[in-house]
Amino acid sequence: MALLERVSVSGDALVKLLQDVHTEVNVAEAMVVSTCNRVEVYTAVDRFHPALTSVTNLLAVHSGVPVEELTPHLYVHYEDRAVEHLFSVAAGLESMVVGEGQILGQTRQALRLAQEHGTLGATLNELAQQALRVGKRAHAETGIDRAGASLVTAGLSFAGELTGRRALVVGAGAMSGLAVATLARAGVTDVVVANRTFDKAVRLAETVGGRAVELSEVQRELQDAELVISCTGAGHHTITPEMLGGPVYLLDLALPHDIDPSVRELPGVTLVDLETIRESGVGAAESGPVDAVRALVAEELETFLSAERAARVTPTVVALRSKAAEVVEAELGRLTMRLPELEGRARDEVEQTVRRVVDKLLHEPTVRVKRLATSPAGDHYAEALRELFDLDPKKPEAVRRVDL
Repeated sequence: MALLERVSVSGDALVKLLQDVHTEVNVAEAMVVSTCNRVEVYTAVDRFHPALTSVTNLLAVHSGVPVEELTPHLYVHYEDRAVEHLFSVAAGLESMVVGEGQILGQTRQALRLAQEHGTLGATLNELAQQALRVGKRAHAETGIDRAGASLVTAGLSFAGELTGRRALVVGAGAMSGLAVATLARAGVTDVVVANRTFDKAVRLAETVGGRAVELSEVQRELQDAELVISCTGAGHHTITPEMLGGPVYLLDLALPHDIDPSVRELPGVTLVDLETIRESGVGAAESGPVDAVRALVAEELETFLSAERAARVTPTVVALRSKAAEVVEAELGRLTMRLPELEGRARDEVEQTVRRVVDKLLHEPTVRVKRLATSPAGDHYAEALRELFDLDPKKPEAVRRVDL
């Protein structure tokens, strides 16, 4: 968690990392998912190993963590495993609190950011969109969200009875919104929301009949608060020991930390952070829903990979039919030169007969290669077809023909 805090990116730093990865010579597409539990760079690349080196170096540069210190803590997934991993992330299987729903919004936010900055292409866009669909299915069909808790619920599980206590929520983002709603459901009737943008604090506080204050008033509000939940994404400590005036329960859901860990040394102060939650195992879900989600992910993975393999062979099939059409046109032109007297119905019959013969000859190979393409070794069949017929799927005239 300490290393993750150093590597974590948000705001302008996240945009800069996204753009820098995308401009690397071997990277065609890029998306960055950065949450309190992960910093993940998804890429579509031309060359795997050079791209991996580039991304690793950029993570080191952006975080200030030397490559040799960072590398032992990296995990790398390629092709099928990369797809499976993103599906698992979106479904909540990889979350600190298994099954929590916030990751869906965070994945959607990562997708939107990459779209806005032009770092996505067809590959990652379709992958991310499908991952969101998988995540929605997981929550709708398996009960995984009921099996686990939210980070807020897990963090408050150490606080004891909440009813009647005075709470301060610092921040007004998605996690803070979840915190306010959770506090209200638990019977906390006195909720104060502090945020840098005061209007957002007002809107959030109004949802539970609470009160909003400017961020500059946090220290004053801390003197009376019994519960404090902070998740601002500020990137620095917004609550320090000198700001506290008495016993208080602090829940820090930010990464980097909002609350200076040294507050633990103060009498009567309890600080629970992401490391506390992770070590406690509070967010672990029961095995039944988890197994159901894993089965769903496996099913969706196979469907996605089959469709992807089938799509890969399409340019080869288009190129084959395009080449056949060229041969037909050339031979019909030659026939016209040799038999100029052939015209009218006779000529039409000859043309239709030639085209039907070609279509029938190509029908079975193209149907079979599309079907075989969905198998793990599907690329080999398309490659054999290209070699046998000397095809170039990238030729403009081949790409333009789509009458499969």
